[in-house]
Amino acid sequence: MKEKISKLKILITFIFMVCFIVIVTNGTKLLQKNTDVYVVANGSLYYEEMTEGYLVRDEVVLEGNNYKNGMVQVIPDGERTAKSEVVFRYYSNNEEGILKQISELDEEINEILENSGLEILPSDNILSLEKQMEDTINSMYNLNYLQKIQENKNRIEAYISKKAEITGTLSPSNSYLKQLIEKRNSLEQELEQGSEIMTAPNAGIVSYRVDGLEQVLKCDNFDYLNTELLNSFDLKVGAVIPLSNEKGKIVNNFECYIATSINTEKAMTAKVGDNVTLRLSNSDEVDAEIVYIKEEENGRVLVFRIEEKVVDLLEYRKISFDIIWWKYSGWKISNSCIIEEDDKTYVEKRTAGYTERILVKVLRQNDTYSIVNNYDEDELRNLGYTEDEISNMEKIKLYDEIISY
Repeated sequence: MKEKISKLKILITFIFMVCFIVIVTNGTKLLQKNTDVYVVANGSLYYEEMTEGYLVRDEVVLEGNNYKNGMVQVIPDGERTAKSEVVFRYYSNNEEGILKQISELDEEINEILENSGLEILPSDNILSLEKQMEDTINSMYNLNYLQKIQENKNRIEAYISKKAEITGTLSPSNSYLKQLIEKRNSLEQELEQGSEIMTAPNAGIVSYRVDGLEQVLKCDNFDYLNTELLNSFDLKVGAVIPLSNEKGKIVNNFECYIATSINTEKAMTAKVGDNVTLRLSNSDEVDAEIVYIKEEENGRVLVFRIEEKVVDLLEYRKISFDIIWWKYSGWKISNSCIIEEDDKTYVEKRTAGYTERILVKVLRQNDTYSIVNNYDEDELRNLGYTEDEISNMEKIKLYDEIISY
């Protein structure tokens, strides 16, 4: 019995010692600082905020009286036009029927020209027209631009008509051929008179994406803008404006504006003339300037002017974007490396197994990282350091290993 009690005491003592060692070891670890090493590297910091905004453009809507007839685009969507250039035209009344009659007359005229027994010596005018027709036909090979093909087709038809007209003039005055040509000319005049042509009032980009807000969101004066107005449009972010077959517009492709309602801390301290960077939804970054601010009870309306990616934004009226209030590049370190003491900032550099505290200045900082650099000699003197202290002061360098707590 005594032997069993002795063995039990030994076991209890052993267990107690093991527990004591574990507790002491773990307790010591808990009292130690949890450290790691951070390597100084080049990097950038951003201070950005996401918001939504409405595109405001210098745009002029083109709309004629015959908009219900449908339209033919002369200049495609997204292409540039010069002032007074024809942009599009509306179909005339009964245009389809008139075009069909003209086509039938062309076939009959050409058939008469080919099968007539008239011995007509080719004049210089006819030879010139035939040469132009041949050159135009040759230029159409391997051409896949629909508008250009249509233009060449119209040009060939005009050459054929002109040739028929010349030949008809050389034929007897009362010939059936001349009657057909006169009838065709009459139909062309009827078609031209009934067709409404829209020209560009100024140079710019042609767009057929008309949403009705062109006359509301004007950029000559922004005083009308407010949060209530912007919210009243009830538009989806990133929704594409549909193409219209009744109207077109000319848009200034050199600049446009983005209006947003915002109440963040940075927005509330921004000023007209401040330069920022906007990151669009496709990750493109563009330079922007704040050109207008309206103070409101619960925030502000800011208007940014941009001169890049203007054409890329023609499809949209409401977009989401990031405002990058500032961007700073330099030596980037974790905020966990920063030690603040007596209104000064330090880091601890590890070299060959020992550490050394180094004075640094923080240029920019966000919630996670800081951009830091060394003080120059004049700055150190202003901080009260002596010449000997300055000459012996260790500095932080790229790729240094610093302690992160």
